[in-house]
Amino acid sequence: MTDQTASAKAPTEPGVQEKKSGKKPATEPSFNMDELQTLAALVNEHGFTDFEFENENIRVKMSRVTAAAMMPAAPLPVAAPSAPASPQAPAAAAEAPAEPDAGLHKIISPIVGTFYRSPGPDKDPYVKEGSKITPDMTVCIVEAMKLMNEIQAEVSGEIAKIYVENGQPVEYGQPLFGVKK
Repeated sequence: MTDQTASAKAPTEPGVQEKKSGKKPATEPSFNMDELQTLAALVNEHGFTDFEFENENIRVKMSRVTAAAMMPAAPLPVAAPSAPASPQAPAAAAEAPAEPDAGLHKIISPIVGTFYRSPGPDKDPYVKEGSKITPDMTVCIVEAMKLMNEIQAEVSGEIAKIYVENGQPVEYGQPLFGVKK
């Protein structure tokens, strides 16, 4: 058992095994909603990611869903409804504007983890918008399982956009920076 997982199995009462004759006794579940909510609060308080309890009448399994698991890997593009062009409007105005990030090279996260812009809370960020970068420069850190992974730029250019906030969870393949080459 790790410090993040717990499991419990209620001891069987004496004589219960003799009562089992292939059929389960018709008994009420041993937990009510108040007890489940109290149990969930205790599991959360102790920081477990998974918890499982089982006895003869009931089995309860709880798993914590992280924010990273609930976020989509990348935002889905949404097409704006197109309105018919009026006779007075020029044809160029009816076209959708170009995506502002279209010409940027994206530095993406190679792993799932937590994004940090600086080597420490009291340190300056590795890069800011407008910073010149080279391929061997560290641009950020992605923490995964208590390991700090330095992310290299791997391209030369200028940081044009930072897509992620400091301390935010990131997914594999999620854009971190937009770079003008």
